[in-house]
Amino acid sequence: MRPLDLKILVTGGAGFIGSALVRNLINASGHQILNIDALTYAGNLSSLRPVADSNRYRFVEANVCDTDRVLALMHEFRPNVITHLAAESHVDRSIDSPSDFIQTNVVGTFSMLRASLEYWRGLDTSEQENFRFHHISTDEVFGALGEEGFFTEETAYDPRSPYSASKAGSDHLVSAWHHTYGLPTVITNCSNNYGPYHFPEKLIPLIIIKCISGQPLPVYGNGENVRDWLYVDDHVRALRAVFERGTIGECYMVGGRSERNNLTVVHTICDILDSLEPRSDGVSYREQIAFVADRPGHDFRYAIDASKLEQELGWRPLESFESGIEKTVRWYLDNRDWWTSIQNGTYRGERLGIANAQ
Repeated sequence: MRPLDLKILVTGGAGFIGSALVRNLINASGHQILNIDALTYAGNLSSLRPVADSNRYRFVEANVCDTDRVLALMHEFRPNVITHLAAESHVDRSIDSPSDFIQTNVVGTFSMLRASLEYWRGLDTSEQENFRFHHISTDEVFGALGEEGFFTEETAYDPRSPYSASKAGSDHLVSAWHHTYGLPTVITNCSNNYGPYHFPEKLIPLIIIKCISGQPLPVYGNGENVRDWLYVDDHVRALRAVFERGTIGECYMVGGRSERNNLTVVHTICDILDSLEPRSDGVSYREQIAFVADRPGHDFRYAIDASKLEQELGWRPLESFESGIEKTVRWYLDNRDWWTSIQNGTYRGERLGIANAQ
């Protein structure tokens, strides 16, 4: 039987999803957490202030590509679970600088697997049985859908961007380390996340902030590209279900059953802000929408069938898109210091991903 209180090593725990996972684990479990993060542009320790003083939490600045350092931390902390979230994750940035994505997502995952395998082989039998390497991935590895259909655990990989290709490669490495070396792994592929503490280069926080700032709201193409939206706290609950109770060697799809096209998402944000913080001139925020040239290789539609996760592990999303997006907008209105500090430093809302690859 697995212990009730686990020791969990989280990579990328200062990022959006990683910090949400750490906050949940400290606030809603007895697990001990070691968070390692390289603190690149999207890593933000202020997202962890609510739990930073917990005696069950420790942060170490480290890069997942540094195999020796990571292995030493594993031997010191002795985790039961490794949740590997550290990744470059923005499609537009991958178009501009694909080498960063290959290094972090492919080489970094390879490094983590090397360290994890050596650590796992040194455990006794019961400790080996209780160990999990949980790799967190994306639905983008499956390519694009047409008007109908859903991604499932049986869908063939068909990545279309440097980002999705790098994540597909990392998924395959994790699967290979399970089948070849016996490392106990699980993989999750999730749909588009949103919620508090989301780095403002992504669509939802970018639109909220540009609305408030009175700037044009960039919508790619005609705004008809469709995504399945998942509130980040629902995703975190799914991750816990998988590494606490999931079956070794399995993959699980995680989706919010909340398909919306990009223009609808922008309209919804504008309408909420029209109610919560109307413009001084009385005009709707929708008037700030500006259609711009589409992103190269922009996949038309993603949608996930999360039936396996729902049926085997009893997970369901608690937030609808409508409830989750209103919570998110309210959070950005109430936490301006968090995102203005980012604007003053690493990211000012400029257009990325215009195919100037390096």
